[in-house]
Amino acid sequence: MSEGTAQMKPNYVKLVENTPLPRMALCRQTFAATQIDDPRAAVAEAMQADCAGKIKPGMSIAITAGSRGLANLPELLAAIVAEVRARGAHPFVVPAMGSHGGATAEGQTALLAKLGVTEESLGCEIRSSMETDEIGVLDNGMSVRMDRHANAADGIILFNRIKPHTSFRAPNESGLAKMLSIGLGKQSGAETCHSRGIDNVGIFVAKMARMKLERCKVLFGIGTIENAYDGLAQVVALDSDGMLEAEAPYLQEAMRNMPRLPLGPLDAPSASGDLDVLVVDEIGKEFSGTGMDPNITHRFSSEKMQVHLHISRLVALGLSPRSNGNGNGAARADVITERLEQDFDREAVYANAITSQVLKQSKIPMVMPCDRTAIQTAVKTCGAEDITKVRLLRIPNTLKLEYLYASEAMLPELRDRPGVEVVGDLQEMQFDGGLLRNPWPEGH
Repeated sequence: MSEGTAQMKPNYVKLVENTPLPRMALCRQTFAATQIDDPRAAVAEAMQADCAGKIKPGMSIAITAGSRGLANLPELLAAIVAEVRARGAHPFVVPAMGSHGGATAEGQTALLAKLGVTEESLGCEIRSSMETDEIGVLDNGMSVRMDRHANAADGIILFNRIKPHTSFRAPNESGLAKMLSIGLGKQSGAETCHSRGIDNVGIFVAKMARMKLERCKVLFGIGTIENAYDGLAQVVALDSDGMLEAEAPYLQEAMRNMPRLPLGPLDAPSASGDLDVLVVDEIGKEFSGTGMDPNITHRFSSEKMQVHLHISRLVALGLSPRSNGNGNGAARADVITERLEQDFDREAVYANAITSQVLKQSKIPMVMPCDRTAIQTAVKTCGAEDITKVRLLRIPNTLKLEYLYASEAMLPELRDRPGVEVVGDLQEMQFDGGLLRNPWPEGH
């Protein structure tokens, strides 16, 4: 529905349509960051480690590919494939993403293609299947599952980004251990790992990963660490022997590298901050496994996670096309648009929610006809003493926080904040048919 004629508007739209919206200015954050400009060279250097000597001529090697939009994903995977082939082995890629892609082999291949990963870009075969083998049972009776294609290979190379998880804290969160336990467990393995609740996932990630390291042909892992600009900062090779312990310090490094909203004390990244309204242009799997990273928004699905940032109202405007309809994360918003709702694919979202057992992830918040009315609804209901002085930030997604728009009321504090520069003039929010049009800098 567009902004349309008055007689076509539902009454709830009439209740918000006169809500004033603040003038906004483009701001830029500066973060300390290391940047790798040659991903292929970084992979080649990492694979000079002793563990890469486990690759022998003639071996069939399974290389994992997940569902996240990692920095330089196609180039990194292609580089690993080339390095394996240069050693005389025969590489192939296995989608290792648990239940993502609608929990189907075809859906997982299609999701990789959306991320730029195809047989053509890789230079090798993609073998996608939801079939798994049981390689053991934990003491509590949990079946430990392994992708059948990977299990049949002569060796496995794990590849994943090492990053804080969105729903639990543990020595190993999102990274090689999780890729091994959940990613290669496919839907059945992921479901088992989540069966005791999201707060216990970290425990079973470690237990399942250790069993697979003992019983499966894992050679080593290639992990990446990203900087605050969603860029590649480091590529490391970790041997299968002691992998979980070796991965833990890189998780802490990744935590330190994460960007943040310009709120709270600079010397205490976890210190409390408050915001009336946060507008997120796009959510999606390429930005976070939960569509919007709660490490940024502090809207966690688990009540055990520490919350240091209170956002009164959160608006999500659209869903990334690369997400293939997986609107996981929309539930964390207070208001979404009709266009996001229309792109919301129950098949993809529900498969993910049922497998993770976090059903709240599949909910739909209040739906408004367009960007303008969605933002007006958030402003009107945010609880600010004076909504003409609302404290509002707008970001493109939760992965890229270099540039953001800030409302007029926030500019004094941002001008005094080290690492933040107001780079644009104040201007009204501009809409075209209800769509928010104020542009982002090219390439952001």
